[in-house]
Amino acid sequence: MSGEEAPAQQQAPDGGEPPAASGAPQEEPVSVRALVLTGYGGYDKVRLQVKTQAQPRLKPGEVLVRVKACGLNFAELLGRQGLYELLPPPPVTMGMEGAGAVEAVAEDVKDRRVGERVIVLGRSGMWQELVVVAAGRTFPMPEQMSFEEGAALPINYMTAYMMLFEMANLRPGKSVLVHMAAGGVGVAATQLCGTVRDVTVFGTASASKHETIAQGGVTHPIDYRTKDYVEEIRKISPKGVDIVLDPLGGADTQKGYSLLKPMGMLVVFGAANCVTGQKKNLLAMAKTWYNQLSLNTLKLMQANKAISGFHLGYVTDEQLFTRTMCALMELYRQGKIKPRIDSCFHFEEVTDAMKRMHERQNIGKVILLPEPKKEEEKPEPKAEEGKSVEESEAATVDQKKEEEEEGEEATVEVQVEKIE
Repeated sequence: MSGEEAPAQQQAPDGGEPPAASGAPQEEPVSVRALVLTGYGGYDKVRLQVKTQAQPRLKPGEVLVRVKACGLNFAELLGRQGLYELLPPPPVTMGMEGAGAVEAVAEDVKDRRVGERVIVLGRSGMWQELVVVAAGRTFPMPEQMSFEEGAALPINYMTAYMMLFEMANLRPGKSVLVHMAAGGVGVAATQLCGTVRDVTVFGTASASKHETIAQGGVTHPIDYRTKDYVEEIRKISPKGVDIVLDPLGGADTQKGYSLLKPMGMLVVFGAANCVTGQKKNLLAMAKTWYNQLSLNTLKLMQANKAISGFHLGYVTDEQLFTRTMCALMELYRQGKIKPRIDSCFHFEEVTDAMKRMHERQNIGKVILLPEPKKEEEKPEPKAEEGKSVEESEAATVDQKKEEEEEGEEATVEVQVEKIE
């Protein structure tokens, strides 16, 4: 059986072994809906599967969470193309963040309780209805926070927070260039800049998003599609900016470095320029890396500039994770940050969700909902004027056949499996 055809096994959130079945008397099996990457390629490689499995047995320090909402990140678009090295090979349940309610806790877990609403983090495995995770990777949600907001907060806001405050040491009076300012990290970075006095934010986004990101805190929106953002920034701030957050890579990294003021810092945290179509584009990858910035330490010394790299997936300091999440929760309680939800899609609509992010249509976070999508009730067909009811019903049957034939081309496939 090929890797693309193999049935998906339940994934532990950290990519480890799946939870074992209980040795106690057999309980009723449970059905779990999950989004599984079955192979590398286009949208059709992410499929909705229904897995029938035994009740999971919790190991010491673990909790069982029923997920109500999941976050979609650019990393998942990279992972689908085989470009995210931290994702286990297919078949694998994707997803790094979610929010839900605790359904069970191990005997030694004292700081979580059944029914508690929590945010959940993992390297993968979050895109499913039930997950087993270490209690330390769950965080109690503020009472006023929705599950959708809870799923939208961790990855984007932790990334932005660590870059701005742990690496770039953002202080009052500084200026920041935020690329993709309407995306999840862009919105988070803009809001976090707003928590510091007199910070100027330059944000690149398509013109249709300017009004929204300006209301969200971007001081100077710039349409990167029609204007050279370097020239536009120079018109407003001839000396450049203090901090550049670069998720693009390639030639844009060189432009970002050129915009830095002395003592400024460029933080590279992605290579979005590598992703152009549904599948891996070797030409785009080669072009991006060919144009990548190359410097030596002597040039950095002479320019008095700093370059750093950031990848949340490689952060292993659990205390830093906890400290950052606690800081973000407090900012949320104070009303200083609030995740912007762009749209919500049920698991059946994962293709539409990925397309929306891939085509840069979103303003804020795209959310996935594990619960089944309710079928819309359709009104009874009415006979057209001049036709009998029988003729009208026959036409409806023909139309349904056509729709079913078109449905065979759908990119989301539901599979029912039994996991022993």
